[in-house]
Amino acid sequence: MQADVAVNKNLLDKLFNFSSLDAPTDILVFPDLNSANISYKLLAQLANTQAIGPILVPMNKPANIIPRTASVTEIVNMSVLTALLTDKKMSMRE
Repeated sequence: MQADVAVNKNLLDKLFNFSSLDAPTDILVFPDLNSANISYKLLAQLANTQAIGPILVPMNKPANIIPRTASVTEIVNMSVLTALLTDKKMSMRE
């Protein structure tokens, strides 16, 4: 599904009427880091929202990126997310 359809409920209903999604998405997956970086920063600015990301997967160990322009809240959010991913990886090894 392309990004415009994923975030627009009218397009989603028109083009994917077979889908069980009942609202626009709040999670986007991109093919590479450049695409993700451009898109999530634009969406955060245009929608005046707080983005959490980019999240790097799959990696052998949890690692994420904190942009230079990150606020304290964004740094805390990414740190918590990385810690949760670390805890999940550790418990999967047991």
